[in-house]
Amino acid sequence: MAIDKKLTAWEILGVAIRSEVDAAAFYQRLQERVKNVILVQKLKFLALEEEHHKKILERLLGQKYPDKPKDVPESSLMPPITVSVGTEPTVPALFGAALKAEETAEAFYNEAGERAEDEAGRNILAYLGRVERSHQAMIKSELELLRKFPDYYSVEDFHIGQDLFHVGP
Repeated sequence: MAIDKKLTAWEILGVAIRSEVDAAAFYQRLQERVKNVILVQKLKFLALEEEHHKKILERLLGQKYPDKPKDVPESSLMPPITVSVGTEPTVPALFGAALKAEETAEAFYNEAGERAEDEAGRNILAYLGRVERSHQAMIKSELELLRKFPDYYSVEDFHIGQDLFHVGP
């Protein structure tokens, strides 16, 4: 994702904070569409991670730019996660959109890190980029399960006994 060259460093941090707020809200809303207790826990984890990223970015913004406004944009300059899935998306489509959003976030942090003015800022942004990549791995794993077991997300306790084989004594 190309960051607008006109944005200042503190504005880039504001965009990143807005993005994290939106991502956390997305994962919280997705929890409402899922019944599988394990998958709900994974979505809670992702939402918590995004909230943690927001706090890291707010702290960085306060430390680096104490005299700049702390307001974040009302809407992100990055497209919302659900923009590509239509009005009535399926849960697998939402996970696909989340994967694309995590890829975009990683690219954003990598590019922002290249523009960071100091090493500490570069390190924080590099860290956030790597965490977004770990989110991608988690989401890819869930997408594989959703493809193999289409009702995985819609049952509270998933029973796949017919698809397993016994390997014990």
